[in-house]
Amino acid sequence: MNRPTVPSKILPTFDRASVLTIGDVILDQYWIGDANRISTEAPVPIVKIEEREDRLGGAANVALNVATLGGRSGLIGICGDDVNAAILEDKCRTAGITPSLERLRDFPTITKLRIMSRQQQLIRADAEEVFPSALQALVARYRQMASSYDAVVLSDYDKGTLADPQALVRSAREDGKFVLVDPKYKDFECYRGASVVKPNLREFEAAVGDCHNEADMRRKALGLIEQLEIGALLVTRHSDGMTLYCDGESHHLPARKREVYDVTGAGDTVIAIMASAMSVGATMLEAIDWATYAAGIVVTQSGTTSVSETELRLEMANELGVGKGMMSGPQLKDVVAEARRQGETIVFTNGCFDILHAGHVSYLEEARQHGDRLIVAINDDDGVSRLKGPGRPINPVDRRMTMLAGLASVDWVMSFAEDTPETLLAEIQPDVLVKGGDYEVQEVVGADIVRGYGGEVKVLQLVEGTSTTLIAEKIRSL
Repeated sequence: MNRPTVPSKILPTFDRASVLTIGDVILDQYWIGDANRISTEAPVPIVKIEEREDRLGGAANVALNVATLGGRSGLIGICGDDVNAAILEDKCRTAGITPSLERLRDFPTITKLRIMSRQQQLIRADAEEVFPSALQALVARYRQMASSYDAVVLSDYDKGTLADPQALVRSAREDGKFVLVDPKYKDFECYRGASVVKPNLREFEAAVGDCHNEADMRRKALGLIEQLEIGALLVTRHSDGMTLYCDGESHHLPARKREVYDVTGAGDTVIAIMASAMSVGATMLEAIDWATYAAGIVVTQSGTTSVSETELRLEMANELGVGKGMMSGPQLKDVVAEARRQGETIVFTNGCFDILHAGHVSYLEEARQHGDRLIVAINDDDGVSRLKGPGRPINPVDRRMTMLAGLASVDWVMSFAEDTPETLLAEIQPDVLVKGGDYEVQEVVGADIVRGYGGEVKVLQLVEGTSTTLIAEKIRSL
C-alpha cells in the first residue's frame, strides 16, 4: 500500500465553501438526568429527567458540520408533517442551514430518543418508518437550489430518501459539481458516476464480499471504481484510519490517536469536511487528512456533534506541539493564542528572504533567543516585486516559506500581501518585534503599534557582507 504525499497543513478559510446535502434527516433527542433508583414495577432504573436537548442528525448533521465550519450549507430531505419536523427546520435555520424538506402526511419525522445518565446511554427509542419514493420532488428541490452550491453530499441512512439516487447523482455531475456519497448496505450501482463514495469497512464488504488481506481489498476497490465509473473510493476503518483508492493507487491515512468516547456522527463529520474542503479547491488527500483531524475531535464527545474551523486548526496545531511550519492567517492567530495560554513569549520579524543565506540564519537564531516562539512574516511575490524591482523575487513565496519553515529557530511562517506588516502586528500583537539593520527603534515599521500595547522592539545587527541583493548581483556578473 502506498504512502500518500504529505498533505498541506495549511487549512483554507471555509467561508467560501458551499455544500448541498441531500439525504435522510433525523432528529436526535437527548433526555438527561440522574438514575438513583430502581423501579418497583420492573427491574429498570428510574431516570429523573433534568435536561432535554434536540440535535440535528443524519443528513442534517452533515449540513450542520458544513455550517459550523463557516460554509454555505443547504439541506434537502424528507420528514413528517409534525412537531418534530418544525423543530428540525427551526434548528436548521438557527444553525445557518437553508432547509428544503418534503413533508409527508401519515409518516413520522425520523426521531431517535436517547435517555442518558452520567454520560451513559441507558436506552434508545426510535420512531421511524421507511419513506416512500419522492424522487421527483427531491430532484425539483435540487434544481431550485443547485446554483448556490459547488459540492453535493448524498447522506444515505437507508430510510427511503435515497432509495434511488441515480437521478440526483447524474444531475449534479452534469452540473459540474463534486458528488460525495455516504452509502448504506446496498448495491452501489445506484451511486454510479459519483466523485467519491465513502463506505465504512462493513458497508464496503457488503458490496464486494469479504476482503482477506490488503491486496484483496485493493483489487476489489479498484475494480468497483472501474465498474461504477466513480472517481474514488474512501473506506473508513474505525481505529485503523481510512484508505483512499483512486487513479489505480491506494493511500492509507492512519487514525489520530484519541480516546474514543462516542463514534456517533463521526462519518457525518468526515464527509462534511471533505466536501467543504474540495469545494474550495483542496486536493482529495488534503481533504481526507483534515477530515481525520475532525473525526478525532468528535469521537471524544457525546452524541452527534460538529467541528468548527477554529477547533480544527487548533487540533492540527496541538498535534505538532502548538504547531510548527507554514500557517495561514487564521491558523496563526489560533496557535499564537494557544501558545500564550501556555505562557510563551511571541517574537515577530519580517522580510523578503528571497535567497536564504548565512546572514539570515544567524539573524533568525538571534531573534529566536528573545522569546519562546518566532514568527517570520514574508512579503508575497507581488510585494517583493514592488519593494525590490523587476526580476524579484528570485524564489517564489512557497519556496521561501518552505526554506524558512525548515530552520530550527523558526516556529511559524506566513506570507502577507501588504507592503508593511502593520496590519499583522495589530492583529497578532507579538510580545517582541525584531528587525535587523542600522535602525533606531522608533524607525522600525510597526514600532509604534507594538510599543503602544506594551510590547518590545529590538534592532539586531546583521552579518556584514551578506545580502540577497549582493548575492544576486554576483550571480548575474558571472
